[in-house]
Amino acid sequence: MAPLQVFPDPDALAEAAAELFATAVEAAVAERGRAFVALSGGSTPKRLYRRLAAKPCRKRLSWTRVQLFWGDERPVPPDHPDSNFGAARRDLLAPLGVPEANVHRIRGEEEPARAAEDYEAELRRAFGLAPGELPRFDLVLLGMGADGHTASLFPGNEPPEAGRLVAASFVATRGSRRITLTLPVLCAARRVLFLVAGADKARALRDALENPSSRLPAARVRPADGDVLWYVDRDAARDLESPPP
Repeated sequence: MAPLQVFPDPDALAEAAAELFATAVEAAVAERGRAFVALSGGSTPKRLYRRLAAKPCRKRLSWTRVQLFWGDERPVPPDHPDSNFGAARRDLLAPLGVPEANVHRIRGEEEPARAAEDYEAELRRAFGLAPGELPRFDLVLLGMGADGHTASLFPGNEPPEAGRLVAASFVATRGSRRITLTLPVLCAARRVLFLVAGADKARALRDALENPSSRLPAARVRPADGDVLWYVDRDAARDLESPPP
């Protein structure tokens, strides 16, 4: 089973995630001069972002050395309440004054297929990728839905991945198209951190962590040369057979 930590509530989870985020960024900057991070949407990351934007994290990290990306986006403009970028801008980017040159957003206001193509081109440029290479993020933040989806990779609705870094596909259960990093990109990261809170996630969490043959998208994020960590709250962990104390 992947490394797992259980916290009493979403606030404690977010506090620990902020410490891990800061440690991962500091290590990347020390080793390579800058850090590449993919952010996620959802309520738990919002708690994390607010902590990162507050003392002492805001002064602890060299934000000019952090390149920020997103794991997925809804087909909405950046000022829409459902925009993953918009949420991060409100709670993290604007309070910290992160330079625009360090922010690489998915343009959800564009036609999804075009947005996916443009974002893939942005990834290739920012990482300096040669043909066939995958971007290697220092940290990828992910959540998990009650159905086991992560980013915008949904059960039974995962986009074709052959050679693609970013994909757009219609998600019938959501009634819209989504733009998302593909599974090979997520699995190329140095570290992936899942943030999962709420009793509605308990069944999917048990499947993802305790079923070796699980086909849930979240369960399939297994970096070949990196780490995957699960930070979950007590409610989400309630169905696990042997959660940590």
